[in-house]
Amino acid sequence: MVIKAGVVGGTGYTGAELLRLLATHPQVELALVTSRSQAGSGVAEMFPNLRGHLELSFSAPDDEALRSCDVVFFATPNGVAMEMAPDLLAAGVRVIDLAADFRIRDPAEWERWYGVAHACPDLLDQAVYGLPEVNRTALREARLVACPGCYPTAVQLGFLPLLEERVVEPGRLIADVKSGVSGAGRKAAVATLLAECSESMKAYAVPGHRHLPEIRQGLDAVSEARVGLVFVPHLTPMIRGIHATLYATLKAEPAGLQELFEQRYRGEPFVDVLPPGSHPETRSVKGGNVCRIAVHRPQGGEMVVVLAVIDNLVKGAAGQAIQNMNLMYGLNESAGLEAVASLP
Repeated sequence: MVIKAGVVGGTGYTGAELLRLLATHPQVELALVTSRSQAGSGVAEMFPNLRGHLELSFSAPDDEALRSCDVVFFATPNGVAMEMAPDLLAAGVRVIDLAADFRIRDPAEWERWYGVAHACPDLLDQAVYGLPEVNRTALREARLVACPGCYPTAVQLGFLPLLEERVVEPGRLIADVKSGVSGAGRKAAVATLLAECSESMKAYAVPGHRHLPEIRQGLDAVSEARVGLVFVPHLTPMIRGIHATLYATLKAEPAGLQELFEQRYRGEPFVDVLPPGSHPETRSVKGGNVCRIAVHRPQGGEMVVVLAVIDNLVKGAAGQAIQNMNLMYGLNESAGLEAVASLP
């Protein structure tokens, strides 16, 4: 099987990572990459790491060309995919959106956090949330996939085993999460200039971040009661990576936290539960489609601390999108994603 793929919006960091992974996928033909601003210029001119691997030029968005694809990935700002997806789906094209257009099922909640009315609320119930560790079966039949955000991926994978097994208080969760600067996107902005963010770290969006309702929605789905979550994101002076430090209060003496996590993720190709006492590092997942997790119970007390690290551009975006595509087409779930993370 060869899958003809198109990418809408190939000039951002997420788009670049998607192109890097698709260019060497053994069962994908990358047919077109769109960009209004770069139409006509070679993709490898913008991303020289793709020289010798991708000879395409950027093209202006063309509805007919996109309809000729088997699958179209949207690596675009929020609000783009929801305008184009209905036409593509009607033409039989499968759609994988790496932005937030189809992540939140409630259109009123979407409008509250994103500030615009949803363009196709009738499709929200059809969209499958693309966290394979939860929705693998549904993804195999999906036509429209909403890829999780980077923060929600790390936070949900860290909390899921605890909530599924009812061993923590669902109303008392804390997610203290750090992100590399690439999470802010590839754009000119003072806050992400080297002189502004290097050798400094700051929290932001403490009153409420757009990923909060997405995280709560996912955790509510497996929790015995509505989740109460304090989510505080931070910008850290590194290019890529997410480090989530997650806190929960134990309800009773657990049978074994390490075993609980090992059992939950046994057989998962892209979740690595580390040995007891471990402290995962963001550098250990750079360029890889993997979430590394460690679980701690400080001083044997009532608090459990979960550490989860991912590459925000891979397992938090492009790699997870390809993992979803593999499931949608019945391929080996790891196809195109076997690369070892890069060190140092």
